[in-house]
Amino acid sequence: MKRLSLGIVFTAVLATASWAVSARALCCPFCSEERGPTLVGDFAQAAMVMVGTFGNAKFDGSLEGGTTDFQIETVLKTHEIIKGKKTITLPRYIAQTKNKFLVFCDVYKGMIDPYRGVELQPGSDLVKYLSGAVGVKDKSPAERLRYCFDFLNSADFETAIDAYREYAKADYADYKDMAKKLPPDVIAGWLRDEKTAPYRYGLYASLLGHCGGEEHAKLLRSMIDDPEKRKGSGIDGLLAAYVMLKPKEAWGYIQGLVKDDKEEFLMRYAALRTMRFLWDQRPDLVSKEELVKGMTLILDQPDMSDFGIEDLRKWKRWEQTDRILDIFGKKTHDIPVVRRAVLRFALQSPQTRAAAFVKQQRTRDADWVKDTEELLKLEDDVQAPPPPKTK
Repeated sequence: MKRLSLGIVFTAVLATASWAVSARALCCPFCSEERGPTLVGDFAQAAMVMVGTFGNAKFDGSLEGGTTDFQIETVLKTHEIIKGKKTITLPRYIAQTKNKFLVFCDVYKGMIDPYRGVELQPGSDLVKYLSGAVGVKDKSPAERLRYCFDFLNSADFETAIDAYREYAKADYADYKDMAKKLPPDVIAGWLRDEKTAPYRYGLYASLLGHCGGEEHAKLLRSMIDDPEKRKGSGIDGLLAAYVMLKPKEAWGYIQGLVKDDKEEFLMRYAALRTMRFLWDQRPDLVSKEELVKGMTLILDQPDMSDFGIEDLRKWKRWEQTDRILDIFGKKTHDIPVVRRAVLRFALQSPQTRAAAFVKQQRTRDADWVKDTEELLKLEDDVQAPPPPKTK
């Protein structure tokens, strides 16, 4: 077998590094989209932030297209360069617009450089939202997220999506306790609303899981069983919330999902993601021993067994060594990613049989074992916490 080329190794390293960084990064486990920069983040970086209207656009054929005057109505963040001015000329050609704009600008070499503009629809509460969000930016994460909650379902898209982004970049621990005091019927109404985007189901459900009751568990179960709702990306959030409200019932449901090879892959994978969440964040709901049993059910699924093997390795469940080594060579599981997952597990397992298995594979294909060892080491190095700071 040929050794991995430098390019392949480098690609694998980048992929591993990217995964590890994202896994460590603070982010909501149930927010599947819109993790982009927030308005508060841009506000902090901008030299100035203004509200106003564009006019007197002049096209000159340059790279920027020309210039446009900006009539300043409100200054949310000021700078010396605009003090006392009602109108400024921006080095961009912007076609005539009817609505007002929220504009973020930098200053570069004495020139105003606009880098973000958000059109304000009639009746928009975006400026109100941003002003309030800036006002609580130094508060605790829970207080900031509680403020954003009131704007999550705003009729104004830009406001609603920015409030969602604040949750998307937050850690679960940031809102776990705060969510207990949220109005459950309001959240349930959002979930029942046919206009609610499917990518929001996970976040809304996870919030409801902390403050809801029996009737809300029934709502979540009905959504999980709805073929149309299953197409969304928030199924793991619905499942996790179901466990929060009805632990025993929901855990039995999840086990049924993962061992049913006739169940569609996305549902089984959502169940897997829910088990990861319970292991990392909520072992108070389902014991770790029960979660291990649930994860071993995945080992029987050829299209998912590599995921289960990897999670058991990361959980250091070496008592599963025999169970996992028995997978190697099975016709149903004779897939490269599964074989590699078994080898990765064996390389880290302290069990005697694992050492014998690695020795056998090294004799059969030394390069394959060496490449796998190197990639495992790189992954461990990337995931290792930084050394403590010394005085």
